[in-house]
Amino acid sequence: MSRTCQVTGRTPSFGHAVSHSHRRTKRRFDVNVQRKRYWVPTLGRTVTLRLSARGIKVVDARGIDAVVGELLARGERL
Repeated sequence: MSRTCQVTGRTPSFGHAVSHSHRRTKRRFDVNVQRKRYWVPTLGRTVTLRLSARGIKVVDARGIDAVVGELLARGERL
């Protein structure tokens, strides 16, 4: 599963892991992506989305119908 949020578009970022002796090695900061199921009344079915924690808050604030409408307009497969 790719670690990208379908709503916010967040992707992993990269940086350094810094040890006690300050040696730097490359590391990856993953996004907190979770699978979440929502009932969408306009579609009449449930939809499973890959959302970050912030994406879940966006759905709670704007409503699932508005978010799914944007995803469909963008051409995302639900």
